[in-house]
Amino acid sequence: FSAEQEAQALRKAMKGFGTDEDAIIETLTKLNVSQRQQVLITYKSTIGRDLIDDLKSELSGNFENVIIGLMTPTVMYDVHELRRALKGAGTDEGCLIEILASRTNAEIRHINENYKLQYGSTLEDDIVSDTSSMFRRVLVSLATGNRDEGTFVDEALAQQDAQCLYEAGEKKWGTDEVQFMSILCTRNRCHLLRVFDVYRGIANKDITESIKSEMSGDLEDALLAVVKCLRNKPAYFAERLYKSMKGLGTDDSTLIRVMVSRSEIDMLYIRREFLAMYGKSLHSFIKGDCSGDYRKVLLRLCGG
Repeated sequence: FSAEQEAQALRKAMKGFGTDEDAIIETLTKLNVSQRQQVLITYKSTIGRDLIDDLKSELSGNFENVIIGLMTPTVMYDVHELRRALKGAGTDEGCLIEILASRTNAEIRHINENYKLQYGSTLEDDIVSDTSSMFRRVLVSLATGNRDEGTFVDEALAQQDAQCLYEAGEKKWGTDEVQFMSILCTRNRCHLLRVFDVYRGIANKDITESIKSEMSGDLEDALLAVVKCLRNKPAYFAERLYKSMKGLGTDDSTLIRVMVSRSEIDMLYIRREFLAMYGKSLHSFIKGDCSGDYRKVLLRLCGG
């Protein structure tokens, strides 16, 4: 890998009349995120221009969004997406839920630090001013990045937690959402998987079924996302991708965010889950749903 070579290749692709989009796709998708950051610096030092500015002036639409996403460091990409979700036209609740339910404590802490540096306000303050009621409380809880990340399963506590969830939902008239939040947003993954098993025995239904029948709207979506991410994160993202493309029209912001943010983390697993869940490959789905350079770059990120 030579940062200088790649920087020159990108400059050549954008110089003169017309843009060589294929060369841009080729160059950027074969590099990883840290190599792309090196190219960014080298481009400025050897060519004396800002690569992001050049890309923005040459590209447009969804294709531009993917490319700029690829050029953004992982944490900053999450930070920008959260900010867009909170401060854009209307609130993009799906984006807030997806990022906050799926990132690790360390990732959430980095997001918080960088968010404050970038925008001068804290992520928590922006969540509080932009969302409401119980949904707000779940997001604030997730945004602290304070889940127990150990692997210890306390059997007695698991029994108690399961009983507690049952009594907070199925068993009573009305739902005690705080109980759901405090258990689902703080306990460690291994412990919660055990809780879900015990819960099924007590309630005779899966925890997701109870959440669906007891909650609604954004709160339901948020708690379901938490459960799905704990059980099988790649399957959660496979479902996000499927829903972004199925039916009429495409939810491009979700499609782009998942493809860009997971491309170097668990894309192989996401592809496997997608095929198992929907009987079609992610590759064929993207192919049928997108077009042009946008399709080309997404297919490169998908691989296979």
